[in-house]
Amino acid sequence: MKGNRIPYKMLSQDAFSTWLGIEILECEIGRVKVGMTIRKEMLNSMDKAHGGITYSLADTAFGFTANTHGNYAVSIETSINHIEALEEGDYITAEATVDLQKTKVGFNVVEVKRGDQLVALFKGVVYRTSKKWEE
Repeated sequence: MKGNRIPYKMLSQDAFSTWLGIEILECEIGRVKVGMTIRKEMLNSMDKAHGGITYSLADTAFGFTANTHGNYAVSIETSINHIEALEEGDYITAEATVDLQKTKVGFNVVEVKRGDQLVALFKGVVYRTSKKWEE
């Protein structure tokens, strides 16, 4: 399967990302950009987006990007820095801006933005298995 089609297959099988309303905006081997709108049921007790929402969007971009190389890639470590609070109705995007492969380990940096404003920075490490995505 061509790497740039893999994220679309992944999204079609991902009930959680579908529930979040994530859409693929751009996709190529080594780079995926996704977006979504913050909904009321995603807010915390302070009426701001729960940090898990931003994390989930970034994690989806991370997973999709890591798998564009054609092999199943599974997360082994991630972290996020929350920079700005988000509100209901905000449209946010997450794009893998760094994608490095070192043998079976891959490294990604994902920027989460509201418009041009950086709202979170996510870093992740994947293990690339020998299992290939099927067409």
